[in-house]
Amino acid sequence: MKKLTRCWLIICSCLVSVPSFCADSLEPSITVFAAASLTNALQELGDRFTKETSIPVKFSFAASSTLARQIESGAPADVFFSADLEWMDYLQTRNLIQPQSRHDVLGNRLVLIAPADSTITLKIAPYFKLAAALGKGRLATGDPESVPVGRYAQQALTKLGVWKDVQTRLVPADSVRSALAFVDRG
Repeated sequence: MKKLTRCWLIICSCLVSVPSFCADSLEPSITVFAAASLTNALQELGDRFTKETSIPVKFSFAASSTLARQIESGAPADVFFSADLEWMDYLQTRNLIQPQSRHDVLGNRLVLIAPADSTITLKIAPYFKLAAALGKGRLATGDPESVPVGRYAQQALTKLGVWKDVQTRLVPADSVRSALAFVDRG
């Protein structure tokens, strides 16, 4: 299996050069596996990189866990943007990344959102009334068993003392983008 390379550094640093491995084939390209939450930002960077270098950037967006398992199974990724340190660790312990190419370049922030027509206002604080605010509704987030945002939400809501009140009312999504789509549809 091919170890992941440093291409992502090229994409993140003003898109100015081509890694040597990309020049090895007659039709070079870069294949980026990335957390679904990064879709818009990385597609924009990839488009700019391609415009400046004529090297196409191909993307596969999904949950970090799904992508890590695909890489482990031999998927041809040149770059991996994980939304979760644990899945990057998973690949590193299996010698599937080049350790020197691993860098934390992004951070996450949890937000609590509601559909645009919602009139509910909540102050997030210990023991806040999230379950009451949901009424008969449900809480969409990533699946806490496999999606980083779901695990982070579980950790945050546990620390705030409200997880037990809402855990049976989850709509677990396979990615943050799917969870956003659930909220958008109400």
